[in-house]
Parts: sequence; structure tokens; C-alpha cells
Amino acid sequence: MEALILFPAIDLKDGKCVRLKLGDMAQATVYNESPATQALAFEQQGFKWLHVVDLNGAFEGHSVNGAAVDAILRATKNPVQLGGGIRTLEHIESWLSKGLARVILGTVAVRNPALVIEACKKFPGKVAVGIDAKGGKVAVEGWAEASSLGVIELAKKFEGAGVAAIIYTDIDRDGILTGINWPATLALADAVSIPVIASGGLASLDDIRRMTQPDARKLAGAITGRALYDGRIKPDEALSILRAA
Repeated sequence: MEALILFPAIDLKDGKCVRLKLGDMAQATVYNESPATQALAFEQQGFKWLHVVDLNGAFEGHSVNGAAVDAILRATKNPVQLGGGIRTLEHIESWLSKGLARVILGTVAVRNPALVIEACKKFPGKVAVGIDAKGGKVAVEGWAEASSLGVIELAKKFEGAGVAAIIYTDIDRDGILTGINWPATLALADAVSIPVIASGGLASLDDIRRMTQPDARKLAGAITGRALYDGRIKPDEALSILRAA
């Protein structure tokens, strides 16, 4: 069994490292003026991956925080996955050429699943799908808009396509520290063979321990944001729990 990965998150808004509450751009807390400094700090704390979201890009439909992402890539040796505003093959190619480990496709996975499948063929192992859910339905355009599509229904469209991972976020829990939606996350992981990364609401070491239970070991990992920035999760404690498992 591969080790579970804990992905620290850097959410970019107007060039700064922030966290949103419930996906609301008006409820942003700035945690670091320098995303690159934050990326290096996570590496030094022992994390092995980095999860980055261009929030402005997700809402506007094109990359906005490119300079901050470039600075992050220069600052850390860790592999970086990036989502937010990546909507075309040209976008994907451009980002991967800069050294990203993988891109995360969200809105375009709903609007144009064929593009995701084509991207997986062209860039094997480099494409993840972000599925963001509100009330069990998939949300798009930076969570501003709900679709009628079910989470598992969307995920199944990519079975066998070569998607590196599905990043599943429960928007109703994001940034409010109420714990990951384990039933929905594990139901998704059971329904598809694509590795699933849990996101949204990771609140404490209890969630980290929950990841190590037998039924959750099928997950590829989880993303942590606010709990890490607020000090509710200590990096060394969290990482040692996962290593021990």
C-alpha cells in the first residue's frame, strides 16, 4: 500500500496566500503575503507535496496568479499540483512546461469531459480531476454555480482514462473545520478505481487518524488548509501518524 499523502494547501488570491470560508471570496483570511515563502516552509516542515489553487483563476476562467505560482515553483523542490482556471490543452501544456507535477481540471471536467480524456492521453500521470460538491451535486466556476450532475456520475466518466487522482471537496465543509465528509468521500473511493484525495473541512488529528483506518486506506491522501495555518494540526504530529500507518 502506498503511503497516504498529506497535501498542505496554498490558495492564491490577488498574489497572496489565503483561506476562504465555504468557498466565499468575500470571506478570505490572508495567511502569508508571500506564497513562495509559505511553500518553502511546508517543505521544511516535512511535507512531500504541495496543493495550490488559483482562486481568482477559478472564478475568472483563466490563470490570474501565474507570477505567484512561478515563485512557488522556484522556491520548493516538492512536486506541485495546481488547479483554478485551467480550461484548455494550451493552458495545461503551458503549466506542465513550467515544472508542475500535475494540473487539476475542475469546471472543464464537467463542461468538456472529452478534453480531460484527451489531456490524460497527451500528458500521462499529469492530470487530476477536481470534483467540488455542494449538497451532493457538482459545483463549477469556482463553486459559484451548481450543476445537476452527481459526484459519482461525473467520476465514472473518467474511469480508464488515466486520471492521476480525483480531488473531492465538500464545499459545505470547506474552511470551517468540521471534519472531512467521510461517508461521501469513501463512497466515491469505493465507486471508482481512480485514487481519491479528500478535501474540505479537515479539522484535527482525528481526521488524520481516520485516514489510517482500514476502510480509508484506499484513499491517496487528504488536503489540509485552515487547520494547518491555525495551528490545530502540527505538521510533525500529523506526518508521524501517517508514517506509522
